[in-house]
Amino acid sequence: MPPLLRLERVTKSYHSGEAPAIVPLNDVDLELREGERIVLLGKSGSGKTTLLNLVAGVDSPTSGRIFFDGREITGLSQEELAWYRRREIGFIFQSFNLFPTLTVGENVMLPLDLLGASDRTRGRDILAAVDLDGQWTKYPEQLSGGEQQRVAIARALVKEPRLILADEPTGNLDLETGNAILQLIDRVCHSRNATLIMATHSVDALWLAPRRYRLRGGKLLEE
Repeated sequence: MPPLLRLERVTKSYHSGEAPAIVPLNDVDLELREGERIVLLGKSGSGKTTLLNLVAGVDSPTSGRIFFDGREITGLSQEELAWYRRREIGFIFQSFNLFPTLTVGENVMLPLDLLGASDRTRGRDILAAVDLDGQWTKYPEQLSGGEQQRVAIARALVKEPRLILADEPTGNLDLETGNAILQLIDRVCHSRNATLIMATHSVDALWLAPRRYRLRGGKLLEE
């Protein structure tokens, strides 16, 4: 089976005046097949979010190439990248990133609305899958932190993306709630055969994926 995602010698560097270049990623290679999962470890500032942004097409590598389903995304136009993100990528953030003026249902439906494929039945089904059935008309501020993260997961999954990128998804939660969120991510990824890259600094998430990598000095090291 060919890889769903492939990074070939990807480097990302940042330059600021005469200061030495910052190189969060240096000559990184990675392959992921459909349904595979990896946990990406590293301290804050090690390049985890940079790698996720490159995979999502939010940022461009300084050198190297990134392929999704055999297509090189590093050569796509901004319009093509926007469609790639809308269709193929599901984001789960540490800060939830819900729109406070939208109801739970409206937040969940937003990715489908952007695709022109609004389907309230699918939205209600995914809310039920994350154990929030009946919360459709509430607003984010009426929910606990763990419930808001469940809404964020539902929003990421409602369009049935093939690749889920989770950036410290339990970072703002207590240990018990964080573990419940990890179990939820495990369950929904398994049911949809989704590919997962989860960036975290927490060893409590290691059980979620059989493959673990650590970013150190710009290098991606398999543990």
